[in-house]
Amino acid sequence: MKNTEEIKDYPLYVAGKPQKAQQWLEVLDKYKHNLIARVALADNKIIEKAIRAAVKAEKEMAALQPFQKQKILLHCVQRFSEMRTELIDILIAEGGKPRSAASAEVERLINTFQIAADAVTQLDDGRMIPLAVTPVASGYQGFIKQVPIGAVSLISPFNFPFNLTAHKIAPAIAAGCPFVLKPASLTPISALKIAEVLAETDLPKGAFSVLPCPREHADVLVTDERFKLLSFTGSDVVGWDMKARAGHKKVTLELGGNAAVLIEADTEISEALIDRLISGAYGHAGQVCISVQRILIHHDIYTDVKKKLLVKLKKLKAADPQLETTIIGPMIKENEAIRLKKWVDKAIKKGAKLLIGGELNGVMFEPTLLENVDKSLEIYKDEAFGPIVILEKYKTFEQGIEKINLSRFGLQAGIYTQNLNKMLYAWNHLAVGGVIINDIPTFRVDNMPYGGVKDSGLGKEGIHSAIRDMQEERVLVIKQ
Repeated sequence: MKNTEEIKDYPLYVAGKPQKAQQWLEVLDKYKHNLIARVALADNKIIEKAIRAAVKAEKEMAALQPFQKQKILLHCVQRFSEMRTELIDILIAEGGKPRSAASAEVERLINTFQIAADAVTQLDDGRMIPLAVTPVASGYQGFIKQVPIGAVSLISPFNFPFNLTAHKIAPAIAAGCPFVLKPASLTPISALKIAEVLAETDLPKGAFSVLPCPREHADVLVTDERFKLLSFTGSDVVGWDMKARAGHKKVTLELGGNAAVLIEADTEISEALIDRLISGAYGHAGQVCISVQRILIHHDIYTDVKKKLLVKLKKLKAADPQLETTIIGPMIKENEAIRLKKWVDKAIKKGAKLLIGGELNGVMFEPTLLENVDKSLEIYKDEAFGPIVILEKYKTFEQGIEKINLSRFGLQAGIYTQNLNKMLYAWNHLAVGGVIINDIPTFRVDNMPYGGVKDSGLGKEGIHSAIRDMQEERVLVIKQ
C-alpha cells in the first residue's frame, strides 16, 4: 500500500474462497484522493451462494471443539502480527486514519482475536440448576448448556474497519456461528485482509463470506430469515430501520452517540488532562462513536479549562495522516465535511460563539471549539462525527448529570471527580451503557461489555458479551 500508484485488485470471499466478480468498487486514498485499489462487488447470486453455504455449515461449525476454535483464532493472531506494517499502511490509505491511531487499531485487532482465543477455553458453557423449588418438581434435575444460534449476518462500519470487524468475526468463530459479513464500502480492504487470513485456517467449508456490495444488495442480510442474528454498527437512523425490518432474528446494534465528559471543580486541570480531552475529541477527526462531543465544566473552573484548551488547540492542525505527529487527519469524505460545516455555521447564526476552528478545506476540517450552542440544533443533539466540541457550564453535580441525560443517545460518559459518592451517583443516574471515571468516554478495552441505551443501540459488544449474543441456552430436564 506504500506505492499508491500501483492499483491492486482484491477478491471478495464467498464460502471461504476468494472470487473475482463482474463489478468492481474503486477505493480511494482518503487524503490524496488517488485510486489505490479495486475490490470485487458481490451481486445477488453471490450473496445467495454465501447464505446457503453459511446455513449448510451450521452443524459443522457448532461441532468445533474449543481447541479447534482456539487454533483458528491464534493463527489469526500470529498472521496479523506478521502483517502489522502492511495493515497499518492499508488503514492510513483507505481510512485516512493518522499513523499513530492506525498502529493502535491494528494492535487492537490482534488483541481482539487473542481475547477471543482465550475466551474459548474460559467461558462456562454449561451449568446445573436445582428444579426442586416446589413439591411437584421433586426428583427432577435441570441442566443448561450454550449452543450456537446459527448463521449470522454482520455489517461493519468505516471508522474502525479492522477492530470493529474483528469484534464481529472473532466472537462468531468462538461461538461456533457461520457468518456473512458486509464491510463498509468506504473501507472494504481491511475486512478482505482478515478474510484472506481466515482462508488459511481450518474453518469448515462455507463457514464465512466477506462480501463488499451495494446497500440494495445487502438488504437481504437484514431481512433473510435464514440468519438467526444481525449485528450492525453504524448510524442510529439506519440501525433502527434495520431492526424494524429484521423479522424474527435477534438484532444487536451499536449506533454511536454524542458523548459528554463532565469535569468537577475538585479535578486538577493538568496538562495531561487537557491532552486527554483533545485526543478524545479530535482523534481520527472525531469520527469515533464515543468521541468527546460535549464538555460540561463546573462554573468555578470553566474559564481555566477553556483557556488551557485554547492554548493547545491553537497549535493543533489537520494534517497528512502518514505523519507520526498527526492527530487529526481527513474526514472520510467531502460530503461529511460539508455537512459539518453547515452545522457549525448554523450554530453561529443561532448565537453560538466560535472559539477556534470552523475552517474547511476539502476533507480537512480544523479542530473546532464552540460555546453557547442552542440545544435544539443538530450539532448539539445529534452525532457530529467530526472534530467539533461544545463547551457548557453547570453549577451542581446533579445538574450536570441531568444535562448529560437530556441527550437522546446513551453510549458512554466520562466523569472527572475525586468524590466517591459522586462517582456512585453518576453510575446510578446516568442513562448510558458505560460510565468512565476520571477519564474520557472514548476509553474502551476490547474485553469489556460495550454498548449503549436509548438511540445508541441494543445489546453489547466486547468478546464475552458478543459470544453470548451469538449463543442461546438449551435446557435438559431429567426425572430421577
